Amino acid sequence: MNSETQYEDSVSTLMLENIKNKLINAFRDSGQHAAASCSTNDSCNLVAKDIQANEELRRAKIDGAITWLRTELLEMRSQDRQLAKTLLDLNTEIQRLRQENESSSPDKKPKAVTNNNDLETPFHGSELQ
Repeated sequence: MNSETQYEDSVSTLMLENIKNKLINAFRDSGQHAAASCSTNDSCNLVAKDIQANEELRRAKIDGAITWLRTELLEMRSQDRQLAKTLLDLNTEIQRLRQENESSSPDKKPKAVTNNNDLETPFHGSELQ
């Protein structure tokens, strides 16, 4: 793994972790708001358990989404590398063909026609006589 790839991996990991933390905090804030509205001790326990279960479910969904994003990013990176390799191969082939073309025809200038008899002229109706 080269340093550029390691850098990209660390940047994407940091970005995904940041997104994860923002989502967890957003869901945690909504759960705390619901817990603050309970009236009795038993209902608070039920609400707290429900909030905890919902938070665990949300975390699992977030982790699954982040795993999916990582997989997609890795696939995109693989496709990007494959495309770059294809483009480099095409460039190499174009350069090879150019060199081959230049070596097979050293005189690049088109030949000028000096003899008018070599030129074909179209026949016109009046010239056939």
